Amino acid sequence: MSDLPLVLIVDDNDRNRKLAGDVLRLARFRTLEAVTAAEGFALASEHLPDVILMDLRLPDLDGAEVSRMLRAEPRTSHIPVVAVTALPLDAREDWLFDAGFAGYVVKPIDIDAFPDVVRRFCARGPD
Repeated sequence: MSDLPLVLIVDDNDRNRKLAGDVLRLARFRTLEAVTAAEGFALASEHLPDVILMDLRLPDLDGAEVSRMLRAEPRTSHIPVVAVTALPLDAREDWLFDAGFAGYVVKPIDIDAFPDVVRRFCARGPD
């Protein structure tokens, strides 16, 4: 078993998923990738990653619903889920936290800061 943090990236956009994965692997993370909410939920349940990066717009379910599902499942409830979104966020982001997200990252990602942001969520653990 590796001591490197394991990050699950759930995003249906191939370019966004590949960029996030490449940046994190270069920064010494292990990654898993999923295209759909169902695939992400299954991978999270099986591999128990240190953090899940969840796109808000997925083809089968929205990211907020998946976050709620992960929080409701005892096996995955402790895993921080971070929203990754290109959607404009206003001063009221309470709905993100109500959906069980530990925080969010805005797309396009800042490739220099991204690994440190993800590392902080890994270190933080459950709320």
